[in-house]
Order: sequence, then C-alpha cells, then structure tokens
Amino acid sequence: MTSWDIKPQGVQGQLRTVGGNAGDLEKALSTLMTAMSEAAEAAGTAVPGSASGMGPRGPVAPGAAPAAGQAFVSTKALGPVAAALGEYLTKRKPEFQSVSDRIEACVLGAVKATNEYIEGDLESAKQAQDAARAVNLQALREQPGGRQ
Repeated sequence: MTSWDIKPQGVQGQLRTVGGNAGDLEKALSTLMTAMSEAAEAAGTAVPGSASGMGPRGPVAPGAAPAAGQAFVSTKALGPVAAALGEYLTKRKPEFQSVSDRIEACVLGAVKATNEYIEGDLESAKQAQDAARAVNLQALREQPGGRQ
C-alpha cells in the first residue's frame, strides 16, 4: 500500500462532480415518481363513469351538505395501469436504493481513505477503501467524519 499517490485536491474536485451528479439523479428520480403518480391517476379505471368513486349515500337535496354520518368521501379507484405502475415501482425500489447506497459508499470511502492517506495511516485508508468497495455503509458512517 505504500505505492499510493493521492492528490487530495483532485479527489475533492471529483467528489464535487459526483455530488452534483448525485443531486441531478435525485431530481430525476423525484420527477420519475411524480410522473408515475400522475400517470397512474390519469390512466383511469376499468369501471365506467361515476361508479369509480364513492359518492354520498342516500338522497341529498341539491345544494345541501350530506346529513351527519353521510360525509362525502371521494376515493379514486385504481385501474390496471395504476396497479402495474405501482408494481413496477415496488419491484424497482431495491435497485434505486442500491444505486443510492453505492454512491454514498463511494463518496464516504473516498473522503475517509483520502483523509487517512493525508494523515499517513495507510492501513485505515485501505480499510475505508475496502468498506466502500463492499458498500458497507454502517462501517463508513461510524468512522469519524462519516456523516457530515
């Protein structure tokens, strides 16, 4: 391990780039979630007309509020498209989380390894590098400077 030649300023520059890209990815995922939700809502149902929602029960005079116990509850029924989109997101959630975990592990590992390198502790630097490679976020977070 004595052959390491790290340029801390270069690492810092790369981490800024990664941080910016991670922020862009977060925005893209947020946009995806919003778009999927809107698509699910707009897709409608297989139920025709007003049968897809619950209206007031019993007779209600025009312009009058429903009687006590007959609160108007409008719930949109979900159709097959909405169900499929929900299933897609449920199946992909672990993959999205894995991407997030790997980015965090890389950043924390690079910071920790570089700091240890600067201090001359190459064994600790190697441990941080190995933890990042193994996506061991708990080990990286517990080290000093892990959660800033």
